[in-house]
Amino acid sequence: MIAHLRGKLAQKEPARVIVDVNGVGYEVFIPLTTFTALPDAGSEVSIDVHTHVREDIIALYGFSTRRERSIFEKLMTISGIGPRLAVTILSGGSVEDLVSAIKRGDLARLTAIPGVGKKTAERIILELKDKLQDFVEAQTKSTVEVDVLSALENLGYNRALAEGALRRAVDGDADPPFDVLFKRSLQILTKG
Repeated sequence: MIAHLRGKLAQKEPARVIVDVNGVGYEVFIPLTTFTALPDAGSEVSIDVHTHVREDIIALYGFSTRRERSIFEKLMTISGIGPRLAVTILSGGSVEDLVSAIKRGDLARLTAIPGVGKKTAERIILELKDKLQDFVEAQTKSTVEVDVLSALENLGYNRALAEGALRRAVDGDADPPFDVLFKRSLQILTKG
C-alpha cells in the first residue's frame, strides 16, 4: 500500500492534488487543512497517504501531517463514515479543534460540519472520546518528539518504555533535532 508520496506538486485544487513522482501522477484527495498547508503547484511536496481499497476503486487520501492521517483513519472506523465524509470532517477545522470538540462532547461544533447530522456526531463522540488520548498527549509534545516516539514504536519498542526513554533523552534540551533525539532514545533503550 502507498503510505507516503514525495514529488512535484503538478496540480493543486481544494479537494485534490496530483503529485508527480518520477513521471507518474498520483491523484490524491485532501482535506482543506492540507490544501492550505501545501505550497504552490510546481513545488516539491511530501504527503502522508492513506490508501483506500474497495472492490471497484483504489483511492489515495493525503494529509500534511501524520496526526491528520491518524484522525482520518480513526473516523473511518465509525459505522457510516467513509473516506469522503472523513475528509469533509477534517476540512471543518484544525485537528486540535476537532479533537477538543470530541473530548468536550460538543454536538453543535460537529453538526456544523456539512454532512454530519446529530446521529453521526453522537456516534463520533461516543466511539472516539476515549480513543483520543494519544492526540491530547501529542499536543504537549513537540512534532519531533511525536515523530521519535512513532519511530521507536515502529521498531517494536513498548510505548511506555519508548516514552520513558524519550523523556530522559530530552532532559531539558530545548528542541533537539530528530536524529539527535532518536539516537539518544535508542541508546537509552539499548542500555536498558
